[in-house]
Amino acid sequence: MMNGALSAEQKDFYRRNGYLIALPSIYSLDEMWLLSSELPSLLALLRPGETAKDIREWHKTSNYLYEIIMNQKIHDLVEGILGPNFYCWASSFFIKELFSSSTVGRHQDAYYWPMHPNNSATIWLAFDDVEEENGGMKVVPGSHLHGVIKHRRSSQTKSILTLELESGTFSEADAIQFRLKAGEISIHDDRRVHGSPSNPSPRRRAGLTIRYSGTNVKNDLSVNPNFKAYLCCGVDEYHHNPVGQKPVERFARPSFKAVSNEEAGVDPK
Repeated sequence: MMNGALSAEQKDFYRRNGYLIALPSIYSLDEMWLLSSELPSLLALLRPGETAKDIREWHKTSNYLYEIIMNQKIHDLVEGILGPNFYCWASSFFIKELFSSSTVGRHQDAYYWPMHPNNSATIWLAFDDVEEENGGMKVVPGSHLHGVIKHRRSSQTKSILTLELESGTFSEADAIQFRLKAGEISIHDDRRVHGSPSNPSPRRRAGLTIRYSGTNVKNDLSVNPNFKAYLCCGVDEYHHNPVGQKPVERFARPSFKAVSNEEAGVDPK
């Protein structure tokens, strides 16, 4: 890798496996300490009954998050996946507190998003050191090559998601454990199968997911009417989506909530 760009070998690995890890740190330890020190100011905006999972698309109103999604180091890597023209449209926190029984059931991001075609990548930025012991993500290499797979709805689960793949769709033996240091990222295809176990450890596991899509990808505004695209690289030659504006406040919450297929009751298959 040179000048932050992906090598030909990394691009080929991503095409075959649907993910990348072992990438250069985006933030130094000192930079991550500063970011983490500001996180409580964002969490303080949550209302009674809400959790960190409800911090979705707050980059639209919080410059704290907007600066992260617009980090040029991240864009340089994403360009190697999506090409020269792409935008950011989503961000959300996944925080498993110490001794948490919550899991994330196996799923594909693309099943949740009212977007077409599939040309999106998710960045997972580690705010804490992440490994198996504190509930780090596990992925199934090559699962994105199967396309978007039917999910089932379940309320009898400890998963924070209610749409997940049927048990046995993929073998547990095929899953790869992600390990990240604070300030590092992983990248994965929107169709790649992944999930994460509970966090029985005395250490928090916090990460920020950031979603990027090629400018050819169109959101269905009838499902998610508050969708906004933030051009990160190149030009938007399609003009499929409403354009977002840079926020002016350091910490603020939007007056609306993002709507996924799950929340809208839409079955994409």
